Amino acid sequence: MILYFDPFMGMAGDMTVAALVDAGAAPETVNGALRRLGLGGLAFRFQKVLRQGLSATSGRVELPAEHGHRGLSSILSLIEGAGLPAAVSDLACEAFRRLGEAEAKVHGVDVETVHFHEVGAADAIADIVGACAAWEALGGPEVECGPMNLGSGFTTMEHGTFPVPPPAVVEILKGVPVFSAGAPLERTTPTGAALAVTLARRFGPLPRGRIAGVGYGAGSHDSEG
Repeated sequence: MILYFDPFMGMAGDMTVAALVDAGAAPETVNGALRRLGLGGLAFRFQKVLRQGLSATSGRVELPAEHGHRGLSSILSLIEGAGLPAAVSDLACEAFRRLGEAEAKVHGVDVETVHFHEVGAADAIADIVGACAAWEALGGPEVECGPMNLGSGFTTMEHGTFPVPPPAVVEILKGVPVFSAGAPLERTTPTGAALAVTLARRFGPLPRGRIAGVGYGAGSHDSEG
Protein backbone atom coordinates (compact mmCIF):
# COMPACT_ATOMS: atom_id res chain seq x y z
CA MET A 1 0.00 0.00 0.00
CA ILE A 2 1.13 3.55 -0.74
CA LEU A 3 0.12 6.54 1.34
CA TYR A 4 0.03 9.60 -0.92
CA PHE A 5 0.07 13.13 0.44
CA ASP A 6 -1.47 15.73 -1.88
CA PRO A 7 -0.51 19.08 -0.30
CA PHE A 8 -2.52 21.13 -2.80
CA MET A 9 -3.28 23.70 -0.08
CA GLY A 10 -0.01 23.32 1.77
CA MET A 11 1.17 21.13 4.63
CA ALA A 12 1.47 21.85 8.33
CA GLY A 13 2.08 19.47 11.20
CA ASP A 14 -1.43 19.57 12.62
CA MET A 15 -2.94 19.17 9.14
CA THR A 16 -0.81 16.07 8.59
CA VAL A 17 -1.90 14.43 11.84
CA ALA A 18 -5.54 15.30 11.15
CA ALA A 19 -5.39 13.91 7.60
CA LEU A 20 -4.00 10.60 8.86
CA VAL A 21 -6.73 10.39 11.50
CA ASP A 22 -9.33 11.22 8.85
CA ALA A 23 -7.90 8.36 6.78
CA GLY A 24 -8.42 5.89 9.61
CA ALA A 25 -5.69 6.22 12.24
CA ALA A 26 -7.21 5.99 15.72
CA PRO A 27 -7.08 9.26 17.69
CA GLU A 28 -6.28 7.29 20.84
CA THR A 29 -3.17 5.89 19.18
CA VAL A 30 -1.95 9.44 18.57
CA ASN A 31 -2.74 10.66 22.06
CA GLY A 32 -1.35 7.48 23.60
CA ALA A 33 2.00 8.22 21.98
CA LEU A 34 1.91 11.79 23.30
CA ARG A 35 1.20 10.61 26.84
CA ARG A 36 4.39 8.56 26.72
CA LEU A 37 6.37 11.79 26.37
CA GLY A 38 5.45 12.79 29.91
CA LEU A 39 4.65 16.39 29.02
CA GLY A 40 1.54 16.42 31.16
CA GLY A 41 -1.72 17.03 29.30
CA LEU A 42 -0.22 17.26 25.81
CA ALA A 43 -2.92 15.92 23.49
CA PHE A 44 -4.81 16.45 20.26
CA ARG A 45 -8.49 17.27 20.17
CA PHE A 46 -9.92 16.18 16.84
CA GLN A 47 -13.19 17.29 15.32
CA LYS A 48 -14.96 17.17 11.98
CA VAL A 49 -15.13 20.52 10.18
CA LEU A 50 -16.09 21.92 6.79
CA ARG A 51 -13.56 23.68 4.59
CA GLN A 52 -15.09 25.17 1.43
CA GLY A 53 -17.93 22.67 1.78
CA LEU A 54 -15.56 19.70 2.10
CA SER A 55 -15.75 17.50 5.19
CA ALA A 56 -12.37 17.21 6.90
CA THR A 57 -10.79 16.57 10.28
CA SER A 58 -8.98 19.26 12.25
CA GLY A 59 -6.60 18.62 15.10
CA ARG A 60 -5.98 21.20 17.80
CA VAL A 61 -3.10 20.65 20.22
CA GLU A 62 -3.95 21.04 23.89
CA LEU A 63 -0.77 22.27 25.51
CA PRO A 64 0.39 21.58 29.06
CA ALA A 65 0.40 24.52 31.45
CA GLU A 66 4.19 24.74 31.35
CA HIS A 67 6.05 24.45 28.08
CA GLY A 68 9.19 26.20 26.97
CA HIS A 69 11.98 26.22 24.45
CA ARG A 70 14.20 23.17 24.10
CA GLY A 71 17.44 22.38 22.34
CA LEU A 72 17.68 19.60 19.78
CA SER A 73 19.46 17.16 22.09
CA SER A 74 16.78 17.68 24.74
CA ILE A 75 14.01 16.94 22.24
CA LEU A 76 15.77 13.85 20.89
CA SER A 77 16.35 12.52 24.41
CA LEU A 78 12.70 13.11 25.26
CA ILE A 79 11.51 11.14 22.23
CA GLU A 80 14.08 8.36 22.49
CA GLY A 81 13.30 7.82 26.16
CA ALA A 82 9.53 7.70 25.76
CA GLY A 83 9.26 4.00 24.96
CA LEU A 84 7.65 4.62 21.58
CA PRO A 85 7.75 1.99 18.82
CA ALA A 86 11.16 2.09 17.14
CA ALA A 87 9.82 3.27 13.77
CA VAL A 88 7.89 6.13 15.39
CA SER A 89 10.83 7.23 17.51
CA ASP A 90 13.33 7.03 14.64
CA LEU A 91 11.17 9.01 12.20
CA ALA A 92 10.26 11.66 14.77
CA CYS A 93 13.92 12.17 15.64
CA GLU A 94 14.86 12.36 11.96
CA ALA A 95 12.21 15.03 11.37
CA PHE A 96 13.48 17.10 14.30
CA ARG A 97 17.06 16.80 13.08
CA ARG A 98 15.97 18.21 9.73
CA LEU A 99 14.25 21.10 11.47
CA GLY A 100 17.19 21.85 13.71
CA GLU A 101 19.73 21.66 10.91
CA ALA A 102 17.64 23.95 8.70
CA GLU A 103 17.21 26.55 11.44
CA ALA A 104 20.92 26.40 12.23
CA LYS A 105 21.92 26.91 8.61
CA VAL A 106 19.62 29.85 7.92
CA HIS A 107 20.72 31.61 11.11
CA GLY A 108 24.41 30.72 10.74
CA VAL A 109 24.78 29.03 14.13
CA ASP A 110 25.57 25.60 15.54
CA VAL A 111 22.53 23.36 15.71
CA GLU A 112 22.70 23.03 19.49
CA THR A 113 22.59 26.80 19.95
CA VAL A 114 19.34 27.15 18.00
CA HIS A 115 16.48 28.46 20.11
CA PHE A 116 13.56 26.29 19.08
CA HIS A 117 11.07 29.13 19.22
CA GLU A 118 8.99 27.40 16.57
CA VAL A 119 10.60 23.99 16.35
CA GLY A 120 10.88 22.89 19.97
CA ALA A 121 7.58 24.15 21.30
CA ALA A 122 5.27 21.48 22.68
CA ASP A 123 2.88 21.80 19.75
CA ALA A 124 5.64 20.95 17.26
CA ILE A 125 6.61 17.93 19.35
CA ALA A 126 2.95 16.87 19.33
CA ASP A 127 2.70 17.38 15.56
CA ILE A 128 5.78 15.33 14.72
CA VAL A 129 5.32 12.49 17.20
CA GLY A 130 1.58 12.43 16.48
CA ALA A 131 2.09 12.22 12.72
CA CYS A 132 4.62 9.42 13.02
CA ALA A 133 2.37 7.49 15.41
CA ALA A 134 -0.61 7.93 13.06
CA TRP A 135 1.48 6.75 10.11
CA GLU A 136 2.41 3.59 12.02
CA ALA A 137 -1.24 3.08 13.01
CA LEU A 138 -2.10 2.90 9.31
CA GLY A 139 0.38 0.06 8.89
CA GLY A 140 3.55 2.04 8.27
CA PRO A 141 2.97 2.25 4.50
CA GLU A 142 5.37 3.59 1.91
CA VAL A 143 4.77 7.32 1.49
CA GLU A 144 4.81 9.46 -1.62
CA CYS A 145 3.99 13.15 -1.87
CA GLY A 146 2.78 15.54 -4.54
CA PRO A 147 4.25 18.98 -5.27
CA MET A 148 3.96 21.25 -2.25
CA ASN A 149 2.01 24.51 -2.23
CA LEU A 150 4.20 26.93 -0.28
CA GLY A 151 1.96 29.99 -0.39
CA SER A 152 3.15 33.58 -0.69
CA GLY A 153 3.21 36.90 1.12
CA PHE A 154 4.90 37.47 4.47
CA THR A 155 4.93 35.82 7.88
CA THR A 156 6.04 37.20 11.24
CA MET A 157 8.30 35.09 13.45
CA GLU A 158 10.47 35.69 16.49
CA HIS A 159 13.36 36.97 14.36
CA GLY A 160 11.17 39.36 12.36
CA THR A 161 9.02 39.42 9.25
CA PHE A 162 10.03 37.11 6.43
CA PRO A 163 8.75 36.35 2.95
CA VAL A 164 6.74 33.19 2.40
CA PRO A 165 8.04 30.54 2.14
CA PRO A 166 10.21 31.24 5.20
CA PRO A 167 13.93 30.42 5.02
CA ALA A 168 13.71 27.18 7.02
CA VAL A 169 11.05 25.80 4.67
CA VAL A 170 13.18 26.66 1.64
CA GLU A 171 16.16 24.91 3.21
CA ILE A 172 14.23 21.75 4.10
CA LEU A 173 12.56 21.47 0.69
CA LYS A 174 15.65 21.80 -1.49
CA GLY A 175 15.18 19.47 -4.45
CA VAL A 176 11.45 18.98 -3.80
CA PRO A 177 8.84 20.04 -6.42
CA VAL A 178 6.98 23.11 -5.14
CA PHE A 179 4.58 25.79 -6.34
CA SER A 180 2.60 28.76 -5.04
CA ALA A 181 -1.14 29.22 -5.52
CA GLY A 182 -4.10 30.79 -3.75
CA ALA A 183 -4.45 33.72 -1.40
CA PRO A 184 -1.18 35.04 0.09
CA LEU A 185 -0.42 33.20 3.33
CA GLU A 186 2.03 30.66 4.74
CA ARG A 187 0.72 27.33 3.47
CA THR A 188 3.60 25.00 4.27
CA THR A 189 5.27 25.30 7.67
CA PRO A 190 8.73 24.10 8.71
CA THR A 191 7.12 21.25 10.65
CA GLY A 192 5.00 20.20 7.69
CA ALA A 193 7.99 20.39 5.36
CA ALA A 194 10.13 18.28 7.70
CA LEU A 195 7.41 15.64 7.97
CA ALA A 196 6.99 15.49 4.19
CA VAL A 197 10.71 15.06 3.51
CA THR A 198 11.12 12.55 6.34
CA LEU A 199 8.14 10.35 5.50
CA ALA A 200 8.07 10.46 1.69
CA ARG A 201 10.33 8.26 -0.39
CA ARG A 202 9.35 10.08 -3.59
CA PHE A 203 7.81 13.38 -4.70
CA GLY A 204 5.75 13.51 -7.87
CA PRO A 205 2.36 12.81 -9.45
CA LEU A 206 -0.20 10.45 -7.96
CA PRO A 207 1.02 6.90 -8.66
CA ARG A 208 -1.08 4.44 -10.61
CA GLY A 209 -3.27 2.22 -8.45
CA ARG A 210 -6.64 1.77 -6.77
CA ILE A 211 -7.88 4.17 -4.10
CA ALA A 212 -8.37 2.32 -0.82
CA GLY A 213 -9.17 5.28 1.41
CA VAL A 214 -9.07 9.06 1.68
CA GLY A 215 -8.39 11.51 4.49
CA TYR A 216 -8.56 15.32 4.60
CA GLY A 217 -6.70 17.36 7.19
CA ALA A 218 -7.92 20.90 7.84
CA GLY A 219 -5.84 23.82 8.99
CA SER A 220 -7.19 26.87 10.78
CA HIS A 221 -7.55 28.97 7.62
CA ASP A 222 -10.69 28.79 5.49
CA SER A 223 -11.07 30.98 2.43
CA GLU A 224 -11.84 30.74 -1.24
CA GLY A 225 -8.10 30.69 -1.87
